[in-house]
Amino acid sequence: MLSAVSLAAMLASPAYAQDTAKDDQGLEDIVVTAQRRAESAQDVPIAITAFNAETLQTRGINTALDVTQFVPNLVGLNNTGLGTANAYYLRGVGNTESIATFDPPIGTYIDDVYISRQNANNFSFFDVERVEVLRGPQGTLFGRNTTGGAIAVVMKDPGDTIGGYVEAGYGSYQRKLARGSIDLPLSPQFAIKLSGYWQDDNGYAKNTTTGERTNENDGWGVRLGVKGELSDSITWRASYMHTFADASNVANFDCDPANPANCDGRFVTTGLKKVNDFGGRFTGRKDDFGLGNTARMDMVTSNLEVGLSGDMKLNLITGYLDMAQKFALDFADGRALPSLVLPSPPVRGYTLGGFVIANDGKHKQFTQEVKLSGSLGDGLVDYVTGVFYINEKNDTDFADLFNLGLAPPPAGFPFLLADRRLKNNTKAWAGYAQADVNVSDALTLTAGIRYTDEEKTFNISDNKASCNDGTIEATCLFNANLRAANGVAIPTTIRTKVWTPRFALNYKVNDDVLLFLSATKGFKSGGWNARATAPSEALPFGPETAWSYEAGLKADLMDNRLRVNLTGFLLDIKGLQTPSAFTRANGSIAFITRNFANYRNKGLELEVTARPADGFTVFGSIGYMDDEYRLDKNAAAFDLYGVQAVAGQLAACAAQLAAGKIPVGSGADNATACGVGIVAPDGSLAEPVRSPAWTMAFGASYDAPLGGGLSLVPSVNASWRADSETGTSQVSFYSQSFTSPGGVTYGGNLKGLGNFVTGSFSKARWIANASLALKSEAGWSLTAECKNCFDQEAVESTLANVLYLNPPRTWTLRAKFDF
Repeated sequence: MLSAVSLAAMLASPAYAQDTAKDDQGLEDIVVTAQRRAESAQDVPIAITAFNAETLQTRGINTALDVTQFVPNLVGLNNTGLGTANAYYLRGVGNTESIATFDPPIGTYIDDVYISRQNANNFSFFDVERVEVLRGPQGTLFGRNTTGGAIAVVMKDPGDTIGGYVEAGYGSYQRKLARGSIDLPLSPQFAIKLSGYWQDDNGYAKNTTTGERTNENDGWGVRLGVKGELSDSITWRASYMHTFADASNVANFDCDPANPANCDGRFVTTGLKKVNDFGGRFTGRKDDFGLGNTARMDMVTSNLEVGLSGDMKLNLITGYLDMAQKFALDFADGRALPSLVLPSPPVRGYTLGGFVIANDGKHKQFTQEVKLSGSLGDGLVDYVTGVFYINEKNDTDFADLFNLGLAPPPAGFPFLLADRRLKNNTKAWAGYAQADVNVSDALTLTAGIRYTDEEKTFNISDNKASCNDGTIEATCLFNANLRAANGVAIPTTIRTKVWTPRFALNYKVNDDVLLFLSATKGFKSGGWNARATAPSEALPFGPETAWSYEAGLKADLMDNRLRVNLTGFLLDIKGLQTPSAFTRANGSIAFITRNFANYRNKGLELEVTARPADGFTVFGSIGYMDDEYRLDKNAAAFDLYGVQAVAGQLAACAAQLAAGKIPVGSGADNATACGVGIVAPDGSLAEPVRSPAWTMAFGASYDAPLGGGLSLVPSVNASWRADSETGTSQVSFYSQSFTSPGGVTYGGNLKGLGNFVTGSFSKARWIANASLALKSEAGWSLTAECKNCFDQEAVESTLANVLYLNPPRTWTLRAKFDF
């Protein structure tokens, strides 16, 4: 699975750090690089949650997705279908779209190197030094695409003595795993680290149509880390990582759709097999793709640090990423998509799927940063400044195929909606500077600024034979045909120039209590609706910009045995990019992304950690959010491309409802303006997605000495989140049927009458985890752990009214030896 090296390679941390204990029994003082220089996390005027290696192990954080359970106001999930890709929603800001013309608003970094694609960011952790989650925009020091925040992973440096570890495990669904690492000092000034992992399982979902199992999490990865003291003033850190992941998140159900009485497990009914042939319906390699998803990644990082005069440091930070992703996924489970007429479509087991997207993508990225940091005026001013460059090239060959859900399928089905090749590139450079003026021992004033100049290009070509026979019909997906429905030409180049400043005030009441205020701007790049199946749908969307205002307190109390961090925030986003999907009248999925509205979120985040007794640690966190979409009162009734403003859509929806039309209804009965985009079925402005009002996490661990060099370490934790919506238009189907004024009989309703069947609503849930480890001072340990121990089910995502559940309960036994 790409989970381990992938998180190591897709969540990069902006620096190298270490942990030091303030005293033998107190809480650790974690050194972070949230301001692009090494500082105590408790001294940084940023809302940050940091996990050192010990905390990751004690809490059972083995993958990137595990981290999200412990950060207030952070929701994490696998993308629909893609077990290799995580989507993060931080303070209500996120993005589930993985096509390369969309950028995630939560920046991911590994060892200071930015990772632009989220296609393979669900990795297994091994040899991770630290993970930092920075909440809120980080546009000054981290740049573009951090309107929600940043997640940074720092890998461990090679040690200066021979040492390492080996680990093996076995668990649910015949899961097998192995991990290991060894430090090899080749000289007093040069050392390397070799690390690797492998894992394999059968998959937790059973396909009752084909007999196969799916939603496995298989893969392997290797890493070579290098650290060299080239001279007294020059240090070089570098690494090469290769990962391969075979991991899916195919839509599955808690009861078998083919036999609803069987609710013992997770079930799939698509007829699409893992070994498959689409029979020439698709062009290229994707015609032979079977059900599943794989991602391969090669990543090189290099950080050359040169000590100049005084404490001035120059860092040359270079990154190169080469990623490939292949998948064929059935988003309709081998049948029709759910509809209000038929919320639970009958099982068909179509061998070519119900709605399939096949994707063959290649993504390459080069980044170069030059950073200068140090102090001036005898410590009066601490500064960091630099320039950054990125060149990203994406090549995606993808196609959509769908059936009507009828038996037998009518002539012409399955129908090829589109088969196209997308090439899009990004080039951007930025300059940044931040200065901390230490007015006194207690008061620090911070000011920073970043300028970004970015250019994106878009090129699409139609693979269908009819579009390559010497004539190009108006329906073919070529740049020359890109015109909106109103005839306006769709641009194929987007240029953005933006300034993103930051201001902060940092006041130390005493050595243990810090107060801070800050205002920070961030922005996220624009792009194109590349999943279009017609030229008029490939519309561009603009960048989103964010201002965040924070006030916080950080305190270490009771001789460092109690840590309390509290942050209040107000987030204002202009032009929020919102991906939306709905079912067309012909049964296929339509995708649309627009800057539908502005967004405001205000909330609180509290994190408490305590060590009331030696070896005993307890923690808790609470996040609260109150958010809403906000419409621009001055927006034109229709934008440049003829898309109606949300205010007009709301009015149209109200009129349709008054006329007796039915949201997401059938044919002429359909209230077409309702339950689409960010307008809810009842005609109101929808709730923002994946922004539960409350998130909480609690846990404890105890290192109990047994004598004879042995200790027993029990650990438990649980996370809770309130009700939320996962679909932008808030469509959910319930079981009670009705007949509309137009005489159409519907098998379900949208008003919550009867039992929940499928859709956007995600009910509040608890997820509990536990582990028990027996450790020896000789270096070995045995651990038993369970994830989602009570097998709680939760709706994590929705696509065209098909819901996606969280993984079921799993258990793992591990044996590890440190040497």
